[in-house]
Amino acid sequence: METIVIKAAQLILSLSILVVVHECGHFLFSKLFKVRVEKFYLFFNPWFTLFKFKPKNSETEYGIGWLPLGGYVKIAGMMDESMDKEALAQPPQPWEFRTKPAWMRLLIMVGGVMMNFILAFFIYSMMVWALGKEYIPNGNVTLGYAYNEVFHNAGFQDGDIPVSADGVSLVNDDANKLLLKLMDAKTVEVLRNGQTIPLQLPADFDRKNLNEERFIDIRYPFVVESVSSGSPAKSAGLEAGDSIVGVNGTTGMTFTDISKVLADNKEKEITLLLFRKGQELSLPIVPNEFGKIGVGLRSPYMIYQTVKQQYNFFSAFPAGIKMGVEQITTYVGSLKYIFTKEGAQSVGGFGAIGGLFPDTWNWAVFWTWTAFLSIILGVMNLLPIPALDGGHVLFLLYEVVTGRTPNEKFMEYAQIAGMVFLFGLLIYANGMDIFRAFFK
Repeated sequence: METIVIKAAQLILSLSILVVVHECGHFLFSKLFKVRVEKFYLFFNPWFTLFKFKPKNSETEYGIGWLPLGGYVKIAGMMDESMDKEALAQPPQPWEFRTKPAWMRLLIMVGGVMMNFILAFFIYSMMVWALGKEYIPNGNVTLGYAYNEVFHNAGFQDGDIPVSADGVSLVNDDANKLLLKLMDAKTVEVLRNGQTIPLQLPADFDRKNLNEERFIDIRYPFVVESVSSGSPAKSAGLEAGDSIVGVNGTTGMTFTDISKVLADNKEKEITLLLFRKGQELSLPIVPNEFGKIGVGLRSPYMIYQTVKQQYNFFSAFPAGIKMGVEQITTYVGSLKYIFTKEGAQSVGGFGAIGGLFPDTWNWAVFWTWTAFLSIILGVMNLLPIPALDGGHVLFLLYEVVTGRTPNEKFMEYAQIAGMVFLFGLLIYANGMDIFRAFFK
């Protein structure tokens, strides 16, 4: 229960930051062009509001709704999700969105996306400034990688180290980029037992991987870094520094292998084979109902030799922007999979997003995922779907090119259709979370 609460808290905080920043983009451009903003809300507030206030002499009401599915700014004179047709039936006013030139309205609409990208760039910049950029080169992953069944069927073996994709050398400085390059490739070369082995990948290799929970993991030893009080590990006598190498007589196992055995033996006694200060020991242990034993692991970054780049405050910004652009490119490149049968089956909702965050609060991980989610929010909002920013942008570009404003009745119906589609997608995505939780 505690794990669920921690994950939920990280998810809500992250989404709250992203929503406020996104809506600030619309708000700031509206203010810049002297367009009145009537409401600025975190979360939606159908029927009632948790909290609201309106500063003296302000035209904007600020508040927090009860439905945590996003947020909004209500811009005067604009057809939005509020569907306020009564206000639009009144004579146009100089402070309204609809009376401003198309280029101003365009900037107001893309302001939210711009702020999401700027936030991601800023987070990445601050992270490389504070922490540097550290990665494990492929050549240093001496135990290689563990692969899912789709990779195995394509010829990969656990322990293989991918060294090139379609003739381009691979550097493991980002797991998402490495995976996307492998999924997009036609041929991959792997290092296996000191020899370079070419692999020809099947044409549907990328689509088959979409419904897999695990793609490719670094293989590394199961070394205990800490032991939680009251845990099965504490009761069994495990200590920090213990290196677990086998279970129930099977040796030569990595963290990935041992994790599978623990998950398959919930609340069942098993025997761990481990080394402690050079001495071989066997310890009986009973994993809890979640298949966990209550230990903190030594990170592969503490086991394998890493490459670390340090940045000062000023050099961090170009590096952070470069990281952000690479993540945008990687994510946009992956969007093509959404429009396949396998991609539709892999869609997830809030449960899937919450699962990205760790079981314990880790600020570095939190900000990493917040930056990536900010990119996702920015890119998704640019899709040309009515009710999203991209839909409004599409209609504004039509106006700029043709010099004609789309019919108000058409805009109204398009807005309704877009909202129905988005709510349907929301229900489907969260329904897939429930299906995977109970039926897979």
